[in-house]
This record gives sequence, structure tokens and C-alpha cells, in this order.
Amino acid sequence: MVTMTAPLLAPSGAPTAPAVSTPGGRTVSYGELAGRSGVLATRLAEAGLRPGDRVATLTRNSVDHVVLFYACARAGLVLVPLSWRATPTELAAMLADAEPALLAHDDVHGSLSQQAADGLPLAELAGLEHDVPRVAAPAALQEPARDAPVLLLFTSGSSGRPKGVVLTQAGCLATNEALASRFPLDEHDTVLLVLPQFHVAAWNVQPLLAWSHGARVVVVPDFEPEVVLDAVERERVTAMMAVPTIYERLAATPGFAARDLGSLRTVVVGGAPVAGDLGLAWARHGVRVWAGYGLTEAGPNVMSEPPASLAGPAGWMSPYAGVEVSLDDEGQLLVRGPGLFAGYWRDDASTEAVLLDGWLATGDLAERSPEGLFRVRGRSSEKYISGGENVHPAEVEQALRRLPSVAEAAVVGVPDERWGEAGVAFVVLTEDQRPAPEELRRQLREHLAGFKVPREVVVLDELPHTGSGKIDKRGLRAGLGGGA
Repeated sequence: MVTMTAPLLAPSGAPTAPAVSTPGGRTVSYGELAGRSGVLATRLAEAGLRPGDRVATLTRNSVDHVVLFYACARAGLVLVPLSWRATPTELAAMLADAEPALLAHDDVHGSLSQQAADGLPLAELAGLEHDVPRVAAPAALQEPARDAPVLLLFTSGSSGRPKGVVLTQAGCLATNEALASRFPLDEHDTVLLVLPQFHVAAWNVQPLLAWSHGARVVVVPDFEPEVVLDAVERERVTAMMAVPTIYERLAATPGFAARDLGSLRTVVVGGAPVAGDLGLAWARHGVRVWAGYGLTEAGPNVMSEPPASLAGPAGWMSPYAGVEVSLDDEGQLLVRGPGLFAGYWRDDASTEAVLLDGWLATGDLAERSPEGLFRVRGRSSEKYISGGENVHPAEVEQALRRLPSVAEAAVVGVPDERWGEAGVAFVVLTEDQRPAPEELRRQLREHLAGFKVPREVVVLDELPHTGSGKIDKRGLRAGLGGGA
């Protein structure tokens, strides 16, 4: 067996300092985290896994998952965290694509794991640290290359079938350094990890940055508003990142106004635009919610609202240090930097379609201010043309969310016999105000040009969401008979 030095990605904190814990659970020190991940890396190699092999997981957020990540980084393996929100059929397709040597699951997702892995040639087991099944002849640990893949994350499929995004050790390090240029962390910080660990942000937006600078991370197994708020208060959380839906649910929790959130210093939101009233709800606690923008293929960290001295109007952002942002002739946002993905897993055609001379074509439309700030207007794939006029759903959604009766909104374009295409809005209303759909359209006309007002407003009890917490627009469109 070869003694190996620390890989590019490794926990870095005082051996006795707390590294990771769960609310109300036992805290694991940096020494324990390094020791457990090192032992597991050795066991994986002895089981026959070699650099580049994949280890898939179906699990809630957990300390064990963190141990496995660092074991994979040390052994040069690729962690493939799969969404437990996916169906067995969807998971089976991802497993067939990734071809992992192992599929590990927690005690909650054993049945789902069995259904997904049925008939596939892989070892499927509960846990790894105590029993790693032999898959090939034993191998020796080797020093991973800087560009060795470490994460294979399947996108939510909002722009087509799920594709595996390959992130390297060097790329993960670079995207975390970019984030640190604006939102640094140190050994005095406590980060709350609330997003599911099959999401890129659960690794590369704060957690890995925290573990590389000696901070503590509190891992929430499942999102429950009361549990999260209790953890912020009890653990004196200083930093967290989530999607708007999570912040909205926290703010709507009974007793939110009385909560002690004074420890929070760096609160970041991404994945969708933020309604003004949401920011105000947190501002009453003295908490600034910073809007950020990123995508899995970019690592994901691209840009965020800049410091107050450089800020423009709400929604305008500047790139992190080391990240370049530009616009093409159509207004599409382009990104370049060392944190970009290594390509789509076994899909050269899709990779070549989005990597243009070193620039990542994001599929998002944006505009640039004279001061060099950027504002995202919506996805080019979501754009529809009504009566010859371009309509960006994000703009209509923001107008809907500004109405006092609308709690959540999504807009999709559909074929229209008269206009070519038209918009359909799906809304969730507040409990105290429930106007008729036509009244909502009338109110919208006060804020939007007529061609931007959706031809139809559909009221739902709740909107469907993807595994990453974003609104599932493909599902909404399919429900209208528009397909995927």
C-alpha cells in the first residue's frame, strides 16, 4: 500500500476543531474527518476501485456523505450523488449512464435504491465505512491529478434530458476561491448546509470552502423550517445558502419575527429571482440576503450582488474574482474561468455545443450596465415570441410576485393561434387574498405591456419543483399538453 500525501481537496482545520455536525447530533472533528475519510479511501482501493471509478449515492444529507466525498477525493474516485426525489426509472437511466462500481444508500432510501439498481451490474449496499464489497483486484492508493474528476452531478433537466456534469478537483478549488473573494469564511464561522447534497451548491457554495478554512458545517438531513431556525439560533450560524423557496418557507414559519437570527452574516440566495418582500422579511432581522447567480456547469459560482459601494439597482451583479463574464450578440451570458466543468459525461456533442472558444454559453439572457454590472433576464430557452415581440418569463414572474395576492409564480410560453405564442402563468395565492384570474391579469396590465400579460392565469395550491428546488417548468408545460 502506498502512503499518499493530502489531495488537492482535503479538510483543513485544527485536528480538535469541530468540522461537521447535525442539529442536536454528535460533532465530528477535523482529525476524525480526515481519519475516517483516509481509512475509507484505503478500503475503496482495497476493494478494487481505481482512479476515475464512480461511487453513486442515494442519501439524505449526512456526515457520512461528507466522509465519502473526501474519501473519493483522496482515492481519485468520482462521487455521483443522485436525487432521491427522482423516480426509479429516472434513476436507473442515470445509473446506466454513470456506470458506478457502487451504489450506497441510507436507511431511508433502500427500497428506492433497489428499484433503481434492478438488473444493473453494480454493488448496492447500505453504508460504506464498515463493508466495502470487492469489485475487482485490490489497487494501491495513488495521488490524484489536479484535473481528476471528483463530482458527477446530473442536471435537473430543465433544458432537456438530465446530463452528467463533471467537476474536477482543481475546478472545485477554483470556484470556492472565487466565492471566497466576496464571501470569505474562517475558523470562527459556522455554515448551515440545508440544500440537498445531490445539488452542486451543497458542496461548492460554502461547505467545501468552510472545510478548507477550518470552519464548522452543520448538516441538516431534511429541510424542516422549525429545525432550520432552531439550528440557526442554537448553533449561532453565520453563513448559509438556499433557494428562494426555502427562505420564503422560513419567513412564513409561525414565530419567525421573534427568532434570534443575529448571528447570520453571509446569507446567499440563488436559483431564481428574489421577490422584494422576501428580502424585507429578512431585513427586519437585520439580515442582508445577497442574490447570487451560478450554474452547475460553471462550478457553480459566477457572480453576485457586489458590495454596497459598487452596487447598482436591485438585481444587478458583478462577477467573482477570477471569473470573466461577457455577452454574445444575442444577449446570452457567457462565462469563462478555472472553475468551469470538464464537460458533460460521455456527451462530447453537448459539451461542444456550450463551450465556445473557452467560454461557457449559459443559455441565460442578460444585460450589462454602463458600470459593468450584469442583470439576468431569463433563459433563452424559455423566451417566447408573442406577436413578433420577445417575452422573457422572468420579467412577467417578477411582476406577478409584486402583486400582494401572489405568493409564487411561474410563466411558460405555449403555442397560440393568433399570436404565434402566448404566456400561461401558474400562481399560488396568499391565504388572505384570492382574486380571480382575470383580476390578476387586469392588475398585471398596470405594470406590463399588453403583449407580456399572460393569456391565462392558472391558480394552483402549490407549484412543482425539481430536485434542486427550482420550479419545474417542464412539468407545468407538460400538464398543458405541451410536452417536455
